[in-house]
Amino acid sequence: MFTYEEALDYIYSFTDYEKTTSYRYAPKFFDLARMERLLASLDNPHRRFPSVHIAGTKGKGSTAAMTASVLQAAGYRTGLYTSPHLHTFRERIQTEGRKITRKEVVELVEEVRPAIERIPGVTTFEAITAIGFLHFARTGVEIAVIEVGLGGRLDATNVVHPEVSIITSLSLDHTYLLGDTLAAIAFEKAGIIKPGVPVISAPQRAEAINVLKTISRERNAPLIEIGRDWDYQAGAANWDGQHFTLQKITDGHSTSNELSGEYWLPLLGRHQLENASSAIAALDVLRQSGFEIPTTAIHQGMYDVQWPGRLEIVSRDPLLVVDCAHNPYSSQALRRALAEWFPGEQWVLIFGASADKDIAGMLQELLPISTYTIVTRSDHPRSATPITLADTVASVGGGAEVTVNVKRALQRGLTMIEPGSGLLATGSIFLVADMREEWASHIGDSIPENDDNDD
Repeated sequence: MFTYEEALDYIYSFTDYEKTTSYRYAPKFFDLARMERLLASLDNPHRRFPSVHIAGTKGKGSTAAMTASVLQAAGYRTGLYTSPHLHTFRERIQTEGRKITRKEVVELVEEVRPAIERIPGVTTFEAITAIGFLHFARTGVEIAVIEVGLGGRLDATNVVHPEVSIITSLSLDHTYLLGDTLAAIAFEKAGIIKPGVPVISAPQRAEAINVLKTISRERNAPLIEIGRDWDYQAGAANWDGQHFTLQKITDGHSTSNELSGEYWLPLLGRHQLENASSAIAALDVLRQSGFEIPTTAIHQGMYDVQWPGRLEIVSRDPLLVVDCAHNPYSSQALRRALAEWFPGEQWVLIFGASADKDIAGMLQELLPISTYTIVTRSDHPRSATPITLADTVASVGGGAEVTVNVKRALQRGLTMIEPGSGLLATGSIFLVADMREEWASHIGDSIPENDDNDD
């Protein structure tokens, strides 16, 4: 039998599109028929539980975490499938807030291995998705919240037939795979819309929402829009979280709904209110279809949600903030959030990004709020080299110090901050993961999420 490390090595031995940028998002490489054959050989585990399916450019992970937190608070045995992970593979597959154990990973890999080896071309993500679905079926989840890996139309998760779908905010990202216009990206994301299944959309630009409207009509899928059918208003906020008020809208006017009211969310950034509103709108659809989700559970689930690495204050003294922003749109949202949550604060920027991203676009948003910039790289094969990052900083009118890794970047950053300034680490989820681990090591602590010793 495999060890846990051997099981992961086996999974990652297949084509892994999280670590490569050289393929076009097309049926030649992404084949739902292959995924369906794999699942059929495992007795179709994805058909043994209802689900919520979530696609989008930004915020889909946060929205998934909120939705799962509420369903768990409502008493449902809830599965949560997300990617990529922040610290440990086990984060990707959770039941009732508990990460899949090492032992379960090994047993499931051993079980699916014969099926994988009978089907040519299975990818790493397809194998992980099959394992996740089989785990949910075996552990008897009563509903699963499934985050799309990439795109939507051809994503391995798009074999589910959900109770409700959610499409979070869309912007230009993965353009080498999904297309270089917002309409093209919206078309790929809208691939998760199923005939007759309600779909929730976060506020979108006109180019994107027009595509979603067209496809929803074609598939007779009710489209519920945040900003049109539900509206939210930001409330008081501090470093611990924020209040917001949500209201159901009918024919342009507020209407009575049990879920209308004030909520507390421990995640920072006003962009999270779009995600929270989308999650609550989806939960309202579930309630209408027979799921028992009390309003108290929605409030409790929102209050309890955890999603580290997203505008997270890792340390207050010295101030260290990390955020997984990885495209210009999310970098702009980060810049706005910093201005609101930390008014007047000056930032020493620690920046690292994947080579396939719009690095110049991100830096154009972030350099104006930086008093000093340090470029580095995470321990991930897609990371851009620090020299390349420094050249890009120069191309947009700035200057940067080059460091070889995140540990050196943190050490250097701590010497550069002054009273009234803080450290900001951003650019990719991989950089954020490394920074959280380095900070924990710096203070002699460990990352709870990175505990890979559970059986």
